[in-house]
Amino acid sequence: MRILYIDIDSLRPDHLGCYGYHRATSPNIDRIASQGVRFDNCYVSDAPCLPSRTALYTGMFGLHTGVVGHGGTAADLRIMGAGREFKDTIEMTALPSVLQQGGWHTAMVSSFGQRHAARHFYAGFNEIYNPGHMGMDSVGDVLPPALQWLETNASRDQWYLHVNFWDPHTPYRWPESYGNRFADSPLPEWLSSDVFAGHLKAAGPHTALDLNMYDDHVDPKYPMHNGALRNMDDLKRHIDHYDTAIHHVDDAIGRLLAVLEKAGVLEDTAIIISADHAENQGELGIYGEHATADQGTCHIPLIIRWPGAQCGTSDAALHYHLDLAPTMAGLLGLKVPPNWDGASYADTVISGEKNGREYLVLSQCAHVCQRSVRFDDYLYIRTYHDGFHLFPKEMLYDITHDPFEQNDLAEKSQAVCHEALAHLCDWQQDLMTRRKIEIDPLWTVMKEEGPAHARPAHLRNYIPRLKATGRAEAARLLEEKYPFKP
Repeated sequence: MRILYIDIDSLRPDHLGCYGYHRATSPNIDRIASQGVRFDNCYVSDAPCLPSRTALYTGMFGLHTGVVGHGGTAADLRIMGAGREFKDTIEMTALPSVLQQGGWHTAMVSSFGQRHAARHFYAGFNEIYNPGHMGMDSVGDVLPPALQWLETNASRDQWYLHVNFWDPHTPYRWPESYGNRFADSPLPEWLSSDVFAGHLKAAGPHTALDLNMYDDHVDPKYPMHNGALRNMDDLKRHIDHYDTAIHHVDDAIGRLLAVLEKAGVLEDTAIIISADHAENQGELGIYGEHATADQGTCHIPLIIRWPGAQCGTSDAALHYHLDLAPTMAGLLGLKVPPNWDGASYADTVISGEKNGREYLVLSQCAHVCQRSVRFDDYLYIRTYHDGFHLFPKEMLYDITHDPFEQNDLAEKSQAVCHEALAHLCDWQQDLMTRRKIEIDPLWTVMKEEGPAHARPAHLRNYIPRLKATGRAEAARLLEEKYPFKP
């Protein structure tokens, strides 16, 4: 038995063929989906990158680990304090550590731990290869060491290899010779000229006119990444480049599969394909960023092809990505550590049994401070700090019929909002009581000047740009909402 985990940064499920996309972005991923289980409603509990991957490998919510943001106190694990013994809890109970203790050889090809100074990400790994570009790695940096590792080790038994591809994360990248694979393919239907016209008026980081977060700067090293989207042609190129980056990674996956096939172990290797988060491509007016606790950012692909298990099926139940840890433990017959928050869906993989959650709570504290509740047909978003986007305090979307968040139902559906708030309160109280947590780390972020990517200094520099680009009213509203201290 062998396990290959393919971790594709910023990958949206609805830009993959196996999830119904109209463009042929992912033939190799689609092939794996046809042989396994496609999970249609998997969400990250804590977005974006650092909180997400911390939750995945610790098996715990950010409220428990303390990691909910990209800076300040909330970017560090909670200190165990006087109760810490020779090793800390993460070293003993991270998913790779559990695999290691069960007799598995664990290996990784990723620069993520260095990118975010997340040393806990390496807990439990026998081998770590860091391509060395701190998240700016391309397929050309990641694929060769991954291929070499597989060529050397594929025929061994009981190994787990985590391969982390970055190309769909801005700035999109691939060899110039690869070309734009989708120049002749239309945009997704929902991205109409009328919708885009509204986005041109939006304010905030990574909106259409500020694709480089707070400006339209273009780095000549990354020609596939626009500085701004000023017209439909710019929008078309932007989506084309994101999709081409996905296709480039899919080609690399095909080469990994070919090595396993040549070694005669492909059919006996479990293959898991997922992401740390997805990517807003127009939702809430944001492009090329994972900055909110919404459908665009938090809804991720999850495909599990497990030898001897379900083949060519899908599951529509609600799951967290951190549920993967106990699921893998269940599939392998390993003991689940008592500190994990996840719930196993191993029976879904093996027999198709439906055992999802009643609702999910999603968190984002790096670009904004938001908590969202995904339940029934709905996504409810509660905003505590809007990251300078002028979001209302609460938003509500019927995700089943409005997956791109075009029609906010909050004002006219207060009963549904109140139901979501009850779920949110129950979730917070349960988690804080269970571990005797005194301070929710979301409030720590708020106390420390707000999200790391939306600090007061960012706004001071951004206000003049808003005024210079025809968005003076947004500048006025932001100045009123976030008055500068003398």
